[in-house]
Amino acid sequence: MPTLAITGHELRALAKSWLVRLWLIAAALATFFTTAGNWTTMESAVLIATLQIPFLVFPWFLVVIMLGISPVTGVRLDALADGILSRPVTRHEFLLAAWLARLVTVLAVYLCVSVPAILLITYARRPVPADDLSLYGVLVTLGVVSLVLMLLVSLAFCAGTLLRQPLLAAVVLMLIWFPLSLVLHTFSLEEFSPISLNQALPTVLQTPWRTADVAAEPGPRAEDLESLARQTSQFLSILSGGATPAREPQGSFLERGDYDDFSVPHIVLGYGIPAVAALGLSLLVFSRRDL
Repeated sequence: MPTLAITGHELRALAKSWLVRLWLIAAALATFFTTAGNWTTMESAVLIATLQIPFLVFPWFLVVIMLGISPVTGVRLDALADGILSRPVTRHEFLLAAWLARLVTVLAVYLCVSVPAILLITYARRPVPADDLSLYGVLVTLGVVSLVLMLLVSLAFCAGTLLRQPLLAAVVLMLIWFPLSLVLHTFSLEEFSPISLNQALPTVLQTPWRTADVAAEPGPRAEDLESLARQTSQFLSILSGGATPAREPQGSFLERGDYDDFSVPHIVLGYGIPAVAALGLSLLVFSRRDL
């Protein structure tokens, strides 16, 4: 009961937060303009994968980090100490409730923006050849992106608990998360790099329910993968301040972007274990801390 009560209170506070409201509006606008701008040029699998870039790569991970850091840092930590010491609420109950509320908020924003866009792209008549999207691929895509967001919430939660200063925790996470993702991306490790995971999504979206049908189902076209690679490269180049890269010869991306061996259990372990470990470390540190 205390956990549910704190979770409800945190959810109501987050719903009134201007950070969450502005993020929802910005994410909806970004999804709309991305969909409209590529409506007549991209096939469904690549367009859906493109819509996941802001959540997996940049910039929405910054918002997720700020939401995850806030519960046990700064001025709120002093108010929290009074509440825990004067009421029959354990530290574990409060921490789990605060983490759950932020996870629910982040996933709600993501699903509210992504699900309508995916339904529109899947069922609308568009002036591009239809590709073979599968319900399994769509569900796996939503699930793995949600898993990455859960990892971000847990890491931000852990950093806020360990460092106590929200600005310091945010800077440390930004300096670690994005460079580490770029390094792991060079090895095409979708189990650990959100950038590689994003490149794997066009293949995942066309994966049928039964593995026996994989050979009979056509994979994503080379030009579709090249289009996604070009947009990702341009995005990363602009982010780093470099010049826009020229179009690479066809096939250069396919050598790095062949994700036919995509494994959902490996993805779950690659992102789920660090998320659970980060949450467990947060609980351990906070339970032993003097308030």
